[in-house]
Amino acid sequence: SLHLITTMLSVSHPHPAASTGPRHRKPLSTAHHRRRRCTYTIAALILPGGGGPRGSPPNGGMLPRTPPPTAPPGQLYQPFHPPPNPLPETYRNLDLTERLAVLRDRMGRWYEYAPLISSLSREGFTPASIEEATGMSGVEQNRLVVASQVRDSLISDDFPDDLLHYFDSYGGPDLLYELRFLNARQRIVATKHTIERRLESKGVRELARSMKDFPQRRGDEGWDAFDRHSAGDCLAYARFRLSREAIANEDRIPELERSLDVVETESARARVELEIERAIKKAAGEEVEELEAEIDARPAVPVVRLMYGEISEASIVLLLPVVKETDGVKAVDLAPRRSQTDADLGIVEVDKGWARWAVLPGWAPVMAVADEAVVIELADGRVLPWRSAENERVLVVADRKRKEVVDEGIYVLEKGGKLVVERGKKLLEEGISQAAAEVVTVVRPPKDEEDIIVGDEWD
Repeated sequence: SLHLITTMLSVSHPHPAASTGPRHRKPLSTAHHRRRRCTYTIAALILPGGGGPRGSPPNGGMLPRTPPPTAPPGQLYQPFHPPPNPLPETYRNLDLTERLAVLRDRMGRWYEYAPLISSLSREGFTPASIEEATGMSGVEQNRLVVASQVRDSLISDDFPDDLLHYFDSYGGPDLLYELRFLNARQRIVATKHTIERRLESKGVRELARSMKDFPQRRGDEGWDAFDRHSAGDCLAYARFRLSREAIANEDRIPELERSLDVVETESARARVELEIERAIKKAAGEEVEELEAEIDARPAVPVVRLMYGEISEASIVLLLPVVKETDGVKAVDLAPRRSQTDADLGIVEVDKGWARWAVLPGWAPVMAVADEAVVIELADGRVLPWRSAENERVLVVADRKRKEVVDEGIYVLEKGGKLVVERGKKLLEEGISQAAAEVVTVVRPPKDEEDIIVGDEWD
């Protein structure tokens, strides 16, 4: 076998020693005398003695051939299985006229005939044509389809089957439709709360909004006392926040009492009761000491979120050097300073070159310290010394001229090889009296406006 393979390779690629003619031959002038080359393709290499060294498998080390899968006796093998039919068994064999009649007469339970709407859409029907044939408006069609999808997502081991019958009535789609923005776990929790409290669609909408909004409020005042896995706590916190927006203390108390009605955990109940007690004292004209947690949760410097197009529309802009938080305090001192400005022509002269710059609107607090200003770029805004729910990059504008630490200030300094932002009160407690710079303002990136859930948004 080895001799056979060697012969095949020799024919395809002749060895130089096999040639008897001169090594430097003139090329042939015509194609008739041109030597034909034979090329062979090796499909397998057969080794003597079973194809391998002693101890190798008898098949020569080749992988065993895997037979194709076979179908059960009497059945055709089908490697592709079509998706299951979403229609209930009672509606699968109906023709077009019969399906339209089911929708027109609302025959059966709503979640049974709701899939008929999707099947008609796949066949080319539009909401308008379905409405013309059945009298079912586009709003109702959408509500039924979405509600049936929400209902299907509730079918699991974590949700008792007997609770699903609560939504069998004609008002069930209105309730389930409001849960469309929640994930599967939140839907189960919200549905159980809806059944326990016998909520109407307006109450379910408020509950769904509060559960959707609660994780985004991380870091806000009082957030830690409420449980995100509790539907009642999410709703109570939404009312708790709403009470703080009231101007008069008398208006805060009714909203806090509504929050107390739905709260479920003891920590959240204690926080709401404390807030009610403080609101009553303020309404009576008594002086109430501010909680330390409230002070720590509130930033001591302006925090501004840029608007899209704000820089391009600003009449005055500032060009400030940028330092990364990993560059250390030495980079803060080395960053260029503004030495001369020509306001008429918009020319700014600095004392050295620099690689990273930030363009900001000419806000008055920043303009006042522009000569010594530097921008520190933080990768995560949650490291700021006040509570922030946003995991986003922020720019900290600081004044290098003011380095002496005072109790009310916010400062930039180096800790562990990185630039950090700390309150002056904490630094004085640690015995630190000098910092790299004092924070003037914090700039957050532009962000799309939060989606407002309205009743007909999906319609």
